[in-house]
Amino acid sequence: MSETKTVKKDFPVLEMSCAACAARVDKTLNRQPGVCAASVNYAAATATVEYDPKLCTPESLKAAVQAAGYDLVITADKEESAKETENAHENHYQTLKRRALWAVLLSIPIVIISMFFIDMPYAKYIVWLLSTPVVFWMGRGFYINAWKQSRHGSANMDTLVANSTGIAYLFSLFNLFFPDFWLNRGIQPHIYFEASSVIIAFILLGRLMEERAKGNTSEAIRKLMGLQPKTVTLLTPQGELHETDINRVKPGDTLIVKPGEKIAVDGTVTEGSSYVDESMLSGEPVPVEKTVSSKVFAGTINQKGSFHFKAEKVGSETMLSQIIRMVQDAQGSKPPIQKLVDRIAAVFVPVIMGIALLSFILWTCLEPENGFTHGLLAAVTVLIIACPCALGLATPTAIMVGIGKGAEMGILIKDAESLESARQADTIVLDKTGTITEGKPTVTDLVWKTETPLLKDAFYTLEKHSEHPLAEAIANHLQGNARTVEQYESLPGFGISGIIGEKRFYAGNRRLMEARHIGTDSRLTEEADRMAAEMKTVVWFSDDNEALAVAAITDRIKESSRSAIESLHQMGIDTYMLTGDNEKAAAVMAEKAGVRHYRAEVLPAQKAEFVKELQKQGKHVAMVGDGINDSAALAQADLSIAMGKGSDIAMDVAKMTIISSDLGKIAEAIRLSTLTVRTIRQNLFWAFIYNLIGIPIAAGILYPVNGFLLNPMIAGAAMAMSSVSVVTNSLRLKKRH
Repeated sequence: MSETKTVKKDFPVLEMSCAACAARVDKTLNRQPGVCAASVNYAAATATVEYDPKLCTPESLKAAVQAAGYDLVITADKEESAKETENAHENHYQTLKRRALWAVLLSIPIVIISMFFIDMPYAKYIVWLLSTPVVFWMGRGFYINAWKQSRHGSANMDTLVANSTGIAYLFSLFNLFFPDFWLNRGIQPHIYFEASSVIIAFILLGRLMEERAKGNTSEAIRKLMGLQPKTVTLLTPQGELHETDINRVKPGDTLIVKPGEKIAVDGTVTEGSSYVDESMLSGEPVPVEKTVSSKVFAGTINQKGSFHFKAEKVGSETMLSQIIRMVQDAQGSKPPIQKLVDRIAAVFVPVIMGIALLSFILWTCLEPENGFTHGLLAAVTVLIIACPCALGLATPTAIMVGIGKGAEMGILIKDAESLESARQADTIVLDKTGTITEGKPTVTDLVWKTETPLLKDAFYTLEKHSEHPLAEAIANHLQGNARTVEQYESLPGFGISGIIGEKRFYAGNRRLMEARHIGTDSRLTEEADRMAAEMKTVVWFSDDNEALAVAAITDRIKESSRSAIESLHQMGIDTYMLTGDNEKAAAVMAEKAGVRHYRAEVLPAQKAEFVKELQKQGKHVAMVGDGINDSAALAQADLSIAMGKGSDIAMDVAKMTIISSDLGKIAEAIRLSTLTVRTIRQNLFWAFIYNLIGIPIAAGILYPVNGFLLNPMIAGAAMAMSSVSVVTNSLRLKKRH
């Protein structure tokens, strides 16, 4: 019996407005015949579906999702699919932006007239005319989504917004045109158009900010894809050069790479030599020498030389494609953002509607004389006082203030989820290069036998002529005067030499000194041994007879790193260092930085795997990195933090960016997260207390005791006060830390 082969695909999902929508699409897809597993990522707006192609097709999945009120993009071409999704998101964002802007602009005069000029002629009619487009045009999305939810027997934030604003609007409209109905019963009719408009304006602004944050999730993938050139120079078997599309390159083709060009696919050098910047893979800042038989990788950047190489891995098989795939998998593997407000709303909305209906029925049954009037007022008051304003503002206001406070401190926070989850981090994984260290080779030691201006200039001149990446560090350190150099010679595997002022000088490794039988001073030898023991790269400088100086080059530890790591340990957070260095160099670096654990000789894929290992142990992992090679691990981590001086791609993947690259800011970010979450909980407590006390009073629970029946106008004011208390509490975050 043949084994059934399943297909796993990612489909962009359109029309989702909240976490409940993601849950609805998730449930719909999982119910389809032939679907083995489906998960929907609300943040990335994608669905990952594993299905049996014999029982199910992308078209049938699309039809099922459309029947549920959403849409699935099933374009075969990945680039076309991504473009279509991007266009859909951009259109949705622009539409939301226009609606939010108009809702705010129209709500301002509505509030001013309602508060200060409601008694002027035709004021109520002006307010009605201004609020109508806000409620039914700018806010129509809430009503459409609420209808979709009700058709499937569920409720969310949209349902609550639609009910409260719709009831308040219709009740106000009735009071505007039929005031006598209430006046004849001794009740003063009030209008609540401003409540409807302001609620919709506030929530549209919140949605706009959320949509903007969601739009950034795919930026990292687009930039990673941009590392691969679109065209390549192909060398035909006949020796002719042709520029061709990268998609037409096949394994075995010979390609030519010129100075400054990006390498298109993975392969092996067959002719020529150069230095290649592989920092996107290794994280190491020093370009790697490439000669015949050396491996080269897609997305890396050639420096000054040119070479031919034979293509071996193309398309989705390249190392770059694997990094892209890992980032996508890590982003997509996270569960949908389950916003607390949406979860509460699923239960809260039916309960509120039930209380409003029950209030009306009880009033009608228990008080035959004025039961209908009081019951109607009570039902409307319950719906107004239960408006989601305080509940809806509880989280976003605290998040907005928290994110603003973070920016003041030099910490850029991408979204609410990361700000909330930072406080849970108990393990921090640190990339070495550019995170713990400065990320560029510098001269840390320079010892002369006897220093003279001539010797300094000679050493400077030799290094200035060299193409070796470490030579630049020495030249920058020496800052000498360039002299004329004759018979300049590169000695592969040893160093360089040249005649300056009728005397030959050498710069290179110890093997060069031995090969040329150059004498080495005992003091210089001791210093060189000490430098080598500290895992620094040692460069010797000599003339034909004797060694004149030794220089040590390394990637220096940032001044703030050790104290920052100590402060993390004091907070009870464990630390790990990941590096591509060998075991001995990693051990020395970990000891200097004060990191408790380390992993050496780590590749990009292994970084992400290591984060997964820690997560399987139940740890809440924060990953700190600065390079493209860290992007998959950053995406996999529970909390991702990028150093501000690192690559754009690392910063796009990361949920937090430390602008100054100071590791000490990580502890500050975690403390800010703790304070923000505490504020959110306080806000939700006050929002709930307000509802728990206000709703029974609005329903008329005090009427049998003291004859008190809450006026809808007071209910509207109470609703506004609850919002003010939540915003005020959130603003307290600015003064705390």
